[in-house]
Amino acid sequence: MADHAFILTTVEVRDAQAFAAYRAAIAGLNDRIGGTMLVRGKALEMLEGDGEAGEVVIVIGFSDVDAARAYIASPEYQAARPLREAAGRFRIRLVG
Repeated sequence: MADHAFILTTVEVRDAQAFAAYRAAIAGLNDRIGGTMLVRGKALEMLEGDGEAGEVVIVIGFSDVDAARAYIASPEYQAARPLREAAGRFRIRLVG
């Protein structure tokens, strides 16, 4: 089991209002679950590979894989799924 785990998300925002509603719906979840926001910003440019400059990149750190999975499985996160799906294309990865 990894000592630390990270959720790495890239987002192609297609509906800014839905994205704002999604962010509001999960506000404070990091604090409740024990995650630490490490990166949240727009990709400035693609240096290599597929993707778009302007995608939102989010990295949340957790103490371990189980804590990261608890974040994804939490009722608050799951309830926000329709907002997330309406906001754009999310690619969410668990990294150990």
